Amino acid sequence: MNNLLDENKLSEIIIGKCIKIHSKLGPGLFESVYETVLFYELAKDSIYCERQKPISVHYDNIKIDIGFIADIIVENKVILELKSIENILNVHKNNC
Repeated sequence: MNNLLDENKLSEIIIGKCIKIHSKLGPGLFESVYETVLFYELAKDSIYCERQKPISVHYDNIKIDIGFIADIIVENKVILELKSIENILNVHKNNC
């Protein structure tokens, strides 16, 4: 694990890798393809990642063991949820 990289630096690296992958593979593939290739690219640079990691959710007095499954967790600091879509809709835009 590389504790020298903070969330901002990791984000820069991840975005760079995503741009590289999209430039080489292009659009239209399944999310699983992009996930596999991104995981490979990060691991190739010795960046610790976990794929398809179950995340528990706590609410009041209950615990849901698998509240969701993260596509990739990078250095235990950044959670990635990959999406492959044909068109960007309003729901995908940040309306803050």
